[in-house]
Amino acid sequence: MSPVPGPALVVGLGNPGPDYAETRHNVGTRVAALLAARTGAGRFSVHKRTNSDLAQGRLAGRPVTVAVPRTYMNLSGGPVAGLVQYFSVPVTDVIVVHDELDLDFGVVRLKRGGGEGGHNGLRSISRSLGTRDYLRVRFGIGRPPGRQDPADYVLKRFSAAEKRELDLGVDLAADAAEALLADGLEAAQNRFHPLSG
Repeated sequence: MSPVPGPALVVGLGNPGPDYAETRHNVGTRVAALLAARTGAGRFSVHKRTNSDLAQGRLAGRPVTVAVPRTYMNLSGGPVAGLVQYFSVPVTDVIVVHDELDLDFGVVRLKRGGGEGGHNGLRSISRSLGTRDYLRVRFGIGRPPGRQDPADYVLKRFSAAEKRELDLGVDLAADAAEALLADGLEAAQNRFHPLSG
């Protein structure tokens, strides 16, 4: 018999508050909200100990905590490290869902480790965990047009054309996160990378 998989943690990155909710930088929180609904928990509750919103249930047959830090993006590491410790989740079973400038809009890519590509949320998490060896679901938001500063671009809302495709992309990213939980990285990459971009 194969061992029963242990608990996993899925973290959606973004900034708190209504002013940021619809921005490109918060697409990770959209995916997390969909996964929270899929766990059966339905919605998030506040977990003061880790300064996070979280939902607990099962995904892909595994016990899973889906969480969104209540801090700003560049301080995500503290809550994530707290969640890892509180729920005794190995770092190798942590999945971080985040926006990715280096992928075209709607492209979903999966990886473990590697650099942070200037992403302040990932940089904070890597620093707080003391490793980059966690899984990532990268949701492409594309590069800013012209000379627009990337820091401004990620805090803008999606365009009308992007909004028409956004729900499909969020759904795909949530499915990819579940595939990581069920089948591991290589199988999930083989299944989902051909589906976008």
